[in-house]
Amino acid sequence: MALTGRAALLAALGSIPVGILEPGWTGILAVNGPLALACACDYALAAPVRRLVLSRSGDTSTRLGETADVTLTITNPSRRLLRARLRDAWPPSSWLPGTEIEASRHRLTVPPGERRRVTTRLRPTRRGDRQSDRVTIRSYGPLGLFSRQGAHKLPWSVRVLPPFTSRKHLPSKLARLRELDGRTSVLTRGEGTEFDSLREYVPGDDTRSIDWRATARQSAVAVRTWRPERDRHILLVLDTGRTSAGRVGDAPRLDASMDAALLLAALASRAGDRVALLAYDRRVRALVQGRSAGDVLPGLVNAMAPLEAALVETDARGLTAAALRTAPRRSLIVVLTTLDAAPVEQGLLPVLPQLTQRHTLLVASVADPHISRMAESRGSAEAVYEAAAAAQAQSERQRTAEQLRRHGVTVVDATPEDLAPALADAYLALKAAGRL
Repeated sequence: MALTGRAALLAALGSIPVGILEPGWTGILAVNGPLALACACDYALAAPVRRLVLSRSGDTSTRLGETADVTLTITNPSRRLLRARLRDAWPPSSWLPGTEIEASRHRLTVPPGERRRVTTRLRPTRRGDRQSDRVTIRSYGPLGLFSRQGAHKLPWSVRVLPPFTSRKHLPSKLARLRELDGRTSVLTRGEGTEFDSLREYVPGDDTRSIDWRATARQSAVAVRTWRPERDRHILLVLDTGRTSAGRVGDAPRLDASMDAALLLAALASRAGDRVALLAYDRRVRALVQGRSAGDVLPGLVNAMAPLEAALVETDARGLTAAALRTAPRRSLIVVLTTLDAAPVEQGLLPVLPQLTQRHTLLVASVADPHISRMAESRGSAEAVYEAAAAAQAQSERQRTAEQLRRHGVTVVDATPEDLAPALADAYLALKAAGRL
């Protein structure tokens, strides 16, 4: 039982000392019979809180940056009218800064034997699972002098998925894929590609594609057309070690890597290729494989949602072993990691032969656009020193990328905004060249 502000004001105006009854108190101080009687009646008429029946329903997932609605149903089984204020508690990252109080607090009135619903709208600011805390209800009497208060534990979880902002690039990449796949007039020829059909020779066609046997059986010169191979295996490897925790702009590098991986997965699954995901630092953090084309993207998004960068050095040998176990057949292995000199030279380079011996390897890395801006800065001694440091960092990064290329690795190094389309273009180039 708690004394409300209205009761405290009445007590002060009447110079009446009033005590508050709380759990664990041994004394009650009350003077002035009429006011004490009014308070007691008000408390008695307040609907009991602990007898209320609460249930949840609503969204269980949302994308980062979007909203999720979680509905509370409050049933009043008592014979008293419930006049209440309610607080639906969630972690602070469930709302934009400064909006928690407005979003989590509700007023409601529930007649005896009836139920009412209130909706809490979440707008999470971080990926992962947001778990609800307790629901606190304060029930008031008709005079608003005293209130009853209690809490209910009502578990609910909302999974916050990656935003997949690079989805906007998918239509243009699919158009390029249709060209490679022979669905338009452009047909490609490359080593290891699949034979598609025969057509009549037109000036400009590669003479190596002429089918002389078919030409001998008809009056016109026939040429073979080719299409990129289907049913290839693509393994996306997310490095979740300490280097992925570094922030580029407003988000960690890991988030940009996830976005690029999602665009590539969407494109590859439309191309008829099989896509798997491995997230690793010193142990497997996520593994998705064996999904159909329609299920692969939801599976990847759901597996990526709770991933966080671990502040440990990635075990390159363990990552290589896990990748080889996940991709026993010849595959395109896409490793989204750093191009910093030390992790690559001491970790990735020594184990490259194990990967490149059987697989095609592509390494993608998130570049910091701030470094490029620093390299262009001039005007003061401090700016010149910053430009020199940035130029040195860029030179080391290029040297590391060149070391990887000498081992037959395709390297994509781009800013967070450009990484996803650049990675998709690299995949399409490998497919056009028949290297998958």
